[in-house]
Amino acid sequence: MLVEGTIRWQVTEDCPTVLLIALALRQMAGLGAVCAPHLPAVAPEVPRVDVSDIDQTLLAAQWDGWWLGIARRDTRPFVVEAKPPHFAAFDRALELQELAYRAYGDASVWADDRLREYAVALNSRQPSRLRDVYDLIRERQFELRRQSSSFRIDLEVLPIAETGAWVVASDTIVVSETLRDDREAFREWLRPLIYGLV
Repeated sequence: MLVEGTIRWQVTEDCPTVLLIALALRQMAGLGAVCAPHLPAVAPEVPRVDVSDIDQTLLAAQWDGWWLGIARRDTRPFVVEAKPPHFAAFDRALELQELAYRAYGDASVWADDRLREYAVALNSRQPSRLRDVYDLIRERQFELRRQSSSFRIDLEVLPIAETGAWVVASDTIVVSETLRDDREAFREWLRPLIYGLV
C-alpha cells in the first residue's frame, strides 16, 4: 500500500486481494447486474461457474453484505478473511460459501495474477504514483494560502474493464488500472476532487 499525507490529510493507494477475489466471484457467478452494478466487469475475463442450483437472490444479498464490509479500508480488518478449507467467513452466508467452494481456487489464481501485474506497474512509475496527489494538494494550498482541510481518500486500483473511477464507500474510490496508468488523465480526474476537499 502506498500512503501519502500529513496530520491533516491522507491518500492511500492499494490493490487489495480481497477486493480482487470479491469482484472475480461476482463475475464468475454472473452477479454484476445486481451486485455493485455501477462497477463494470473485471478484465481480463474470469471463467463462469454454474450457480443455477443456488438461490440467486440470497447469493446476491450475501455478496452485497460481504462487499459492504470489505469495500472500506478501515472496516476491512474487522471482516473475517474468506479462506479455504471451509470459508468460515461465510458460515452464515451459505450460498456465498457454496460459491466460494466452487470458484475460490480460480478466483484466487486470477487475483494473484492481477496483483503481480499491479506490482510491476507500481515499480515502473517514475515519479512515485502518489506524487501527483501530493503536488495537486500543495498547488491548491498555495492558491488558497492555507493548509488543507482534514480528509482521507483510499484509492483502490483494480482491473476494471472500463476506464474510470467509482465511489464504492465513504472515503473509498475504485480506480481502473487504465485510468491510473494514464498520468495526465488521472491528474485531470483527481484535480476537482482534491480541490473540493482541500
